[in-house]
Amino acid sequence: MSDSAPGEPRGSALPPWWAVLLVAVLVAGLAFAVGRFSTFGAGSAAAPPGTTSPEAGFARDMQVHHGQAVEMAMDVYRSTRNEDIRVLAYDIATTQSAQRGEFYDWLVRWGLPQAGGPVMGWMTGTAKGHDHAVTPPAADGSGATDAELLARMGMASPAELASLRAASGADADCRFLSLMIRHHEGAIPMAQALLELGTDPRAREVASGIVATQSAEIDLMSSLQRSLSCAP
Repeated sequence: MSDSAPGEPRGSALPPWWAVLLVAVLVAGLAFAVGRFSTFGAGSAAAPPGTTSPEAGFARDMQVHHGQAVEMAMDVYRSTRNEDIRVLAYDIATTQSAQRGEFYDWLVRWGLPQAGGPVMGWMTGTAKGHDHAVTPPAADGSGATDAELLARMGMASPAELASLRAASGADADCRFLSLMIRHHEGAIPMAQALLELGTDPRAREVASGIVATQSAEIDLMSSLQRSLSCAP
């Protein structure tokens, strides 16, 4: 919250870690805008990604992933009294809403369904010989369960979301930061996998932006946790 007296203008100086976030968000926003407009009317000799491509899997999984981030961010944006948390939540909600719309648009332009394939199944076997994914559920019940796959993505469980909505004050702020840090930590390996496996220039550009922006936000949220004395 601001320390300024009523009617007194707020100081223009932001904490150093907010300056890092603003730069990251501005760079990501510029890349998003340039990429969006450059795709219209630009002919390409390359065939569009297919339904089993890393790009398609990334677009589908990240729509789900970003959807939950927006939901959590808007919940805390409406309830928090901490101005730093409010600004961060707004940035996450607006940035990831825009990206989610672009992922949807990719699949439309490529003529592909919005859903298909197991969660994270597209991440198997990277160019560096790594396997980012876990084995999806098999007919005999072997492999990871859907809940385990979603947890690997950093997704909050229904019980965790309910607890976040029921909390208030600093407790809600700390719960949000913990859940969102884990959420970002699940998104970064997905974006890194697309950088290894994908070939579409725009998809790779967005993935690179996600790695940079969400890595910076993890640092900022960790700083906020310390300032709020959140329990580990």
